[in-house]
Amino acid sequence: MATKAATRPAYRCEDCGLEVAKWVGRCPECQAWGTVLELGARPGLAIVAGPVSAPALPIADVPALGAQHRPTGESEFDRVLGGGLVPGSVVLVAGEPGVGKSTLVISAAAKVAAGGARCLLVTGEESAAQVRMRAGRVNALASTLYLAAETDLAAVLGHVDAVGPDVLIVDSVQTIASAGVDGSAGGVAQVREVASALIRLAKSRGLAVILIGHVTKDGAIAGPRTLEHLVDVVLSFEGDRHSRLRLIRTVKNRFGASDEVGCFDLRDDGIVGLPDPSGLFLAHGATPVAGTCVTVTMEGRRALVTEVQALVGAPQNTTPRRATSGLDSQRIAMLLAVIERRLDVKLSDREVYTATVGGVRLAEPAADLALALAMIGALHDTALPPGVIAIGEVGLAGELRPVSAIRVRLAEAARLGFTSAVVPRNCGSDHPQLRTIESANLEDAVRHALPHTRR
Repeated sequence: MATKAATRPAYRCEDCGLEVAKWVGRCPECQAWGTVLELGARPGLAIVAGPVSAPALPIADVPALGAQHRPTGESEFDRVLGGGLVPGSVVLVAGEPGVGKSTLVISAAAKVAAGGARCLLVTGEESAAQVRMRAGRVNALASTLYLAAETDLAAVLGHVDAVGPDVLIVDSVQTIASAGVDGSAGGVAQVREVASALIRLAKSRGLAVILIGHVTKDGAIAGPRTLEHLVDVVLSFEGDRHSRLRLIRTVKNRFGASDEVGCFDLRDDGIVGLPDPSGLFLAHGATPVAGTCVTVTMEGRRALVTEVQALVGAPQNTTPRRATSGLDSQRIAMLLAVIERRLDVKLSDREVYTATVGGVRLAEPAADLALALAMIGALHDTALPPGVIAIGEVGLAGELRPVSAIRVRLAEAARLGFTSAVVPRNCGSDHPQLRTIESANLEDAVRHALPHTRR
């Protein structure tokens, strides 16, 4: 029997759920400001043992059949999911407005439905007619793909009872509200209640649920932080609205790897997976061009061959302009300082423009050497020899540092026909199809890759 115990904490963080005994302006757990709200003192109960739903079993005797993946038909989507949708799982797909979340999900749902499964798409942002028009445009019409426009949680559950789907899609979770919870749709309490109800539904019926979520202006998933903890899979959909390339990254996955990346090409007639996206990141030309260099970056477990470009202007009497596209401006500023100091080249009075090809964003230090060679080649109007790539991190002393997964990078470059690679020393870069040129520092790399530059 429950007995009265000490009073429980009277304040709770609406973001992460932490309970504290007194009010604080900043949550000590998630460091969010203004999310700790008063609940009012309430007596606690001492919990006693009760009946169990199922006896505990040795872990080796627990059947694993319920966690098997079922492919959706979208190969790149299946890649980031770990092989497909798992019955009873809840997947959260988040991204900026207009990036293509709804297009991707409805295309995957149509392929699942074409395979014989029942899918129910509940839209709370658009009318059913608007979604029907999009589905027709991307050829996502299937006889077992059902569509409903609802914003009430009870009505959504009613549609689930009526249709009996294998896959439920909610677009978006921030637009659904429960009449039993105070607050408007999209609020912390409403999002938590709606997500919890759909998760209970998924686990009890073995129903795969896909939730589409909004993001804040800072790029974080809107709603309480507990939303990411409750769901099984969290996917981040990224892309520049001025580029065709779209990337979907695994942030969390209870059924597979959490560092996978899927690549998609957003077209007028829908979104298409790119099993070999490196072609988007290369500017094909008949002859080498000064100021360009090719490198290999890692997106999760995936090696992508990417081209970087640089343009160095004439000396200026005023403050020169530095502009970047797809690159970290702070990293470019550091590389310019290293080049000027270690190679005795004056760049402080010249305008410098750097960019990537295909709209990809490069953040990892492995692209440092390629960027440095591109800028030096642009300064001296000298092109790298054809078939050469550069991989390596450049330190402040001008030294070249090894990078991770060098063999995977070289194998991808060799597959695309590159013949030589400038890499740091002692990085385990032997490859049977590629001639590796090991360099200790930036000066050695320039001497090997750009032997005809004027010094």
